Amino acid sequence: MLRRRQRKKPRILQWCTLHVLWMVVLILMAVGLAIQTLGMTDKKRIRLLEVEQAGVAAATGLEAGRAIEACRPRTHVMFLKTHKTAGSTILNILYRFGEARNLTFALPAAYQFGYPLLFNTRRVKFYSPLKPQEYHIICNHMRFFRPQVEKIMAKGTFYFSILRNPVTLAESSFTYYKGSSLAFKKVESLEQFLSHPWRYFSAKERGSHYARNLMWFDFGFDHNANASAGYVDLALAEIEATFQLVLIAEYFDESMILLKEALCWGLEDVVSFKLNLRSNASVRPMSERAADQIRRWNALDWELYAHFNRTFWRKVERYGRQRMGADVRALREKRRELTELCLQGSSPVDASQIHDRNIRPFQYGRARIMGYNLNTNLDGKTRERCLRLVMPELQYKDLLDAKLFPSAHVGKDLQHV
Repeated sequence: MLRRRQRKKPRILQWCTLHVLWMVVLILMAVGLAIQTLGMTDKKRIRLLEVEQAGVAAATGLEAGRAIEACRPRTHVMFLKTHKTAGSTILNILYRFGEARNLTFALPAAYQFGYPLLFNTRRVKFYSPLKPQEYHIICNHMRFFRPQVEKIMAKGTFYFSILRNPVTLAESSFTYYKGSSLAFKKVESLEQFLSHPWRYFSAKERGSHYARNLMWFDFGFDHNANASAGYVDLALAEIEATFQLVLIAEYFDESMILLKEALCWGLEDVVSFKLNLRSNASVRPMSERAADQIRRWNALDWELYAHFNRTFWRKVERYGRQRMGADVRALREKRRELTELCLQGSSPVDASQIHDRNIRPFQYGRARIMGYNLNTNLDGKTRERCLRLVMPELQYKDLLDAKLFPSAHVGKDLQHV
């Protein structure tokens, strides 16, 4: 049987077919590589775009077309109210912030937490360890004792305080506490006391802390301790580990800006009028000799003040000098606007000249404590707002007490409410 003979393709045609196949393969590989490369580039572009958009969102507070908060206002706050350091004004700021947001205050039964004894939770009104209570703010006078404070304040609470130059503090303390300190009672003037302090001072006598290292005492330390470098360094380190911010009274407005930033509050939250302010007639300037004597006698207070004065200005530098200047001007402008809105005149007046007796400040010692008169043409809501700004601390504490414990105030007439 004869097999049909297959016809062979011409050699040239075979070569062309193979060549075409290789060309097709090469073209397909090139196209695939191009697609892959373009795809990777597009992915990189998408990622880069996402990063850029995230950066814009972080800078502008926008994410996915909606506003976001850069931080949340802090509502758990512990303020160590040191004596004669503008603490009453800060107390008013905290009272207003907490009241406006229905926050819970840890309040003393009277007006201080058992001072001058170290703080103890038993001094908190109606506190019981058997019934845990969330407290947002604690800010009345105490002698600080961290273990007891931490029993009632939540973890993550913001701790802060304020200091004042010990020279002017000593002058103010002498005027205010002359009747409370036996050391001051023995002399006619602060200069007389400073000339021979050990002649009049005894750490065991009543009110001795008012006469020496008062701020050191308020922080819970021994006001009559030897100011050795090792002891001072350990105490300062402990304070720094506890308090996130220590303010300086001489730079009150700058202090309020740092506080606003730390707490993520608004400018409206930290604007204030000066409260518990002494009349200039009762302020005595100190000679340089007396100032030097005060710094030596109150060496612990001076170390405390000098240290945190340095940390304060480091915080200002980190905040930015120009930014701080602009924010301080904005704060002062807001205060000026409130002064014009709320007050008769532009300055505080003697307590005897305050028409509404319910907002007359408590008078103590030799000092003449000033207060304010409100404008008489204020509508109800505006008057309440202005009233809170000028309300002295004792009256404001009573108001908050009545709101927190209404059953304990049944039948009582809180005329300032």
